[in-house]
Amino acid sequence: MQKGIRLNDGHVTYLGLLAKKDGTRRGCLSKKSSDNTKWHTKWFALLQNMLFYFESESSSRPSGLYLLEGCVCDRSPSPKPSLSAKECLEKQYYFTVSFNHENQKALELRTEDVKDCDEWVAAITHASYRNLATEHETLMQKYLHLLQIVETEKTVAKQLRQQIEDGEIEIERLKSEIAGLLKDNEKIQTNPTAAPSEDDSEIKKIKKVQSFLRGWMCRRKWKTIIQDYIRSPHAESMRKRNQVVFSMLEAEAEYVQQLHILVNNFLRPLRMAASSKKPPITHDDVSSIFLNSETIMFLHQIFYQGLKARIASWPTLVLADLFDILLPMLNIYQEFVRNHQYSLQILAHCKQNRDFDKLLKQYEAKPDCEERTLETFLTYPMFQIPRYILTLHELLAHTPHEHVERNSLEYAKSKLEELSRIMHDEVSETENIRKNLAIERMIVEGCEILLDTSQTFVRQGSLIQVPMSEKGKITRGRLGSLSLKKEGERQCFLFSKHLIICTRGSGGKLHLTKNGVVSLIDCTLIEDPESTDDEYKSGQDMEHLDFKIVVEPKDSQSFTVILVASSRQEKSAWTSDISQVVDNVQCCITSDNPSFCFMFRSDASLYCDDVDIRFSKMMNSCKVLQIRYASVERLLERLTDLRFLSIDFLNTFLHSYRVFTTADVVLDKLIAIYKRPISAIPARSLELFFASSQNNKLLYGEPPKSPRASRKFSSPPPLAIAKTSSPNRRRKLSLNIPIITGGKALDLAALSCSSNGYASMYSAMSPFSKTTLDINKLYVSSPISSKIPDEGESKSDRAEDSTLAKQDISVREESDGEQVQSDDAEAEASPTKSPTTPKNIKCKNSSGFPTDQRNGDKEFVIRRAATNRVLNVLRHWVSKHSQDFETNVELKMKVISFLEEVMHDPELLTQERKAAANIIRTLTQEDPGDNQITLEEVLQMAESGKAEPFENHSALEIAEQLTLLDHLVFKVIPYEEFFGQGWMKNDKNEKTPYIMKTTKHFNDISNLIASEILRCDDVNTRVAVMEKWVAVADICRCLHNYNAVLEITSSLNRSSIFRLKKTWLKVSKQTKTVIDKLQKLVSSEGRFKNLREALKNCDPPCVPYLGMYLTDLAFIEEGTPNYTEDNLVNFSKMRMISHIIREIRQFQQTAYKIDHQPKVSQYLLDSSNVLDEESMYEASLRIEPKVPN
Repeated sequence: MQKGIRLNDGHVTYLGLLAKKDGTRRGCLSKKSSDNTKWHTKWFALLQNMLFYFESESSSRPSGLYLLEGCVCDRSPSPKPSLSAKECLEKQYYFTVSFNHENQKALELRTEDVKDCDEWVAAITHASYRNLATEHETLMQKYLHLLQIVETEKTVAKQLRQQIEDGEIEIERLKSEIAGLLKDNEKIQTNPTAAPSEDDSEIKKIKKVQSFLRGWMCRRKWKTIIQDYIRSPHAESMRKRNQVVFSMLEAEAEYVQQLHILVNNFLRPLRMAASSKKPPITHDDVSSIFLNSETIMFLHQIFYQGLKARIASWPTLVLADLFDILLPMLNIYQEFVRNHQYSLQILAHCKQNRDFDKLLKQYEAKPDCEERTLETFLTYPMFQIPRYILTLHELLAHTPHEHVERNSLEYAKSKLEELSRIMHDEVSETENIRKNLAIERMIVEGCEILLDTSQTFVRQGSLIQVPMSEKGKITRGRLGSLSLKKEGERQCFLFSKHLIICTRGSGGKLHLTKNGVVSLIDCTLIEDPESTDDEYKSGQDMEHLDFKIVVEPKDSQSFTVILVASSRQEKSAWTSDISQVVDNVQCCITSDNPSFCFMFRSDASLYCDDVDIRFSKMMNSCKVLQIRYASVERLLERLTDLRFLSIDFLNTFLHSYRVFTTADVVLDKLIAIYKRPISAIPARSLELFFASSQNNKLLYGEPPKSPRASRKFSSPPPLAIAKTSSPNRRRKLSLNIPIITGGKALDLAALSCSSNGYASMYSAMSPFSKTTLDINKLYVSSPISSKIPDEGESKSDRAEDSTLAKQDISVREESDGEQVQSDDAEAEASPTKSPTTPKNIKCKNSSGFPTDQRNGDKEFVIRRAATNRVLNVLRHWVSKHSQDFETNVELKMKVISFLEEVMHDPELLTQERKAAANIIRTLTQEDPGDNQITLEEVLQMAESGKAEPFENHSALEIAEQLTLLDHLVFKVIPYEEFFGQGWMKNDKNEKTPYIMKTTKHFNDISNLIASEILRCDDVNTRVAVMEKWVAVADICRCLHNYNAVLEITSSLNRSSIFRLKKTWLKVSKQTKTVIDKLQKLVSSEGRFKNLREALKNCDPPCVPYLGMYLTDLAFIEEGTPNYTEDNLVNFSKMRMISHIIREIRQFQQTAYKIDHQPKVSQYLLDSSNVLDEESMYEASLRIEPKVPN
């Protein structure tokens, strides 16, 4: 019998040299001698599952070989040292290799470095194939077990077949016996004298066999029934239900573990640190960061224990009562979710303290954290409620309708969804508050009005403020100058009630200017200011780009703010938003009075859910409940509601209408409102548009004490009513929709021709009263109306209107000695009369009007309100969403045709006609915009000629031209491509061509940078190129081009560049510091939290990283559908998407003032020398070949 094996010495020597050269692990280790007394230093090399050791590193033949298959390698404690060797032994780290062979002694080794020791242990453990052996042993046991089962089943089947055969034989025998008995019975019946046979034993046998057969048949039947049930859909559903419960248990265990780590590894240690003598953090900050996470942990520990107890009683799984206990306690999540963003901001602020940052990194380095940061653990509770909802939804999908806890689970799911909606509303509210607080914290002087929770952010941007002298005139010679553009640049923030004007200081801080907080309730917007000052006319380059805000506060001196936009498009966007916000403010004045409360309570459609509309608990800028879900008809109805129009609703609707309807439908609705306002507007809205008689005084209050009370209106300009009550008295009233007088609503139907100015206005009358206006006396009164008088207007009228414009008074009574005008002159000064109204009617009281004329006046007021609303929406649409008309020529021509029809309306007021003309001019003229070169022109110029090399361009030139290119690519992305995740679909190039061009441009620039680095064979040249590109990235950061920063840092992180260790060793320490700073800025950690903070603190122009916004949009799209189960539009989702698009468009609209340099852009766009990914890696290997460790 063979007791040993023959080993090929040459083969072993070859394997030893191979291990020495290409082994997975090599190095010097101390090996314990066989007598366990001494340690000998050997050179070890690991190759697959063989461990060779040599006398030294230079030895050519191995001294020994260990086969590691099946061995166990573990760290071993250090032996107790003697006093003399204590210092030496403290530096040694021991580990042992135990073999599974009998009589083979364990191998004891030691190293001098703990990291080296751990790596050797890991490498030997991997080479032992212990896991594979264990898995093989487990599989063999399962295989043997299955073989036993198969053999058992075969034996049972053989026994059953034998029993069946025996049964069949027995049945045949019994049949023959039964046949014989039947014959004997017939003989007995035929021969009654014969004595009956009493063979009881035979009968018992027959009964026994029958009983056996019945039992066998019954068992066979039950077996079939059970097998059919196991294969049935019900059983499959119950199995899936049980699987959902088991998965829920695992997820809950993981969540409790995460909370346990958050509390024990972070919260409690930081509390102790806050109580130290030199605390790195205060107790208040600890409470603000962790909120009530400890309470949440205790709650879920109890819930988890209950789940485990239910699983122990499987298969009877009853979970509904556990959720009944859990549901009332889940309200604690509201506090956590509401303040989550604030806690992250406090944490970021605390990290600026070096002691705290160092301590936090120690906590995050613990093994339990598994390299996860504190921000990650703080985010886990945010997703727990949605996770429960998804689990219950899946559980209900596999729970039969007749199941005992079906109703309880549905109730729990509905309660969780309700809680989720409440939390969503609170998060939306707190997001707005956080936005305001972030701006307030940037203002050095502080701004108390931003602490008002009703302030809603609308837009921000850079404008130029024209300085005014103490007398209110423009400083001579400044308008249009270069110094004004630099010194007069202001950062403006528009909110729902105020306009804040600041200057940007060092470090990104803001400083309020003089009169920098403008209350919109006291202001008048003049979009096209005109001045006779020579200074103002000298600003040729700012023509048609300025607008004026006249502020007349009640308790201080009036002043004027003149702002200049960088382009006509930007000016239109600002004036449109300011105009709409001023209208909202006027509406909010009404909402603070009992009139609005009565209207709100009277119209249930504004707050009560219905089959075609659902409301959230949040208020919009008009203090009306926001729409959560609604049908398209209800959304169009809200758009054309004459009582109010919230700017946030208007922005959201115009951004997202394409998802649920078309532009033609929206335009047709506006045309219908203009042509048939009485039939197109809901009857209830018309009733509430005019107040009821019993609530007249409650609604309209007392007459205004001063003409100042009702003079603040935005553009489009208000309506005006002139009324002649006697030959010597004349009254002028400015009206707007919503119509405000003295901070209260004005009842148009209640106006009469009484000589007493307000007497008839407050007389009791029913809704559609027959008291009416004199339409002959309607004309335009606005701050600039005197500058564009009607043809035929008398000189006295022009002088009077000019005085009225300068004083900006909306309600004015003139002296009795005023010159009486003739009927003809008065008719020429007013618009064309309504065909139902006589040319001139003189009366002294309301009873002098015919019935049909009074009804006509009421219809006239509604038509004016409808016209104002249609022009307002169209103006907002055309000025802020011009792409809709540039890409749809048919829509553009349809709007122009409609507006031309409006201008030919004989009843149109002068200012309405001017507003329509302005919209047509905006649609038809070619707006020069920001005079920036287009992307097509750059590409066309880059195609001609040969590009100059990289060395011929400075870092500043490259950074500026790269910023210009990035912005040109970014600014042309239409906002409709951000809906529907088209960039992730198979036909993404057709659905989102501009987003794909942006992605391609990003990749092309990144490939260009990497190719430029790999093109250099000399290491010093490569280092110079890399440092130059890092300088370009840092300049781009200063230019707010964060997209280019990410382009450059991502190219430096490519594997073909990152592996160039010799090159990186020669890169200067200063350059590496800049790279670390830039990578931290654009890091994706915490949903790009550092980049988002930088975007908040920077002034446009700016080029953000588009991928950050696409991630946000994808999160919204995947989490919420566009339509509900009732086919209602998810308008809450549209609002969230609109907020993101608004931020993107803010950066798109502000252009860079960078001159185009064709040579530099030609180099950046030249792809002839750009390598593909495979070629880059080959070039990298050629430059620095792989070197074995």
